Amino acid sequence: MKTCLIVDDSRMIRRVAGRIVKDMGFETIEAANGQEALDACLVEMPHAILLDWNMPVMDGFSFLKTLRAEKDGDKPIVLFCTSERDIDKIIEALSAGANEYIMKPFDSAIIESKFQLAGLL
Repeated sequence: MKTCLIVDDSRMIRRVAGRIVKDMGFETIEAANGQEALDACLVEMPHAILLDWNMPVMDGFSFLKTLRAEKDGDKPIVLFCTSERDIDKIIEALSAGANEYIMKPFDSAIIESKFQLAGLL
């Protein structure tokens, strides 16, 4: 079964995204910040990562740069899922290795379409 790591400091966002992703057939893992996410990835790389930008301890952008430098860190499909709407930030995220970008608020149709675009479904 494919796995999706959901990284967000909001428990509610993790729960809602988790339900959507589980309905698409993924097993989910949760992390409340970038450091927890990195620790999880070093144990086992997920197939997909839904990643928030603004979090304590380690933000999503720092996590992404660190992940992509790790062994097999290029394998997960990373979808930034954030309220960050600045076009320069979006370009920065995609340049750093994000595969897709989802604006909050999101719904199941948006996440499913982005997973399809990224080749996960």
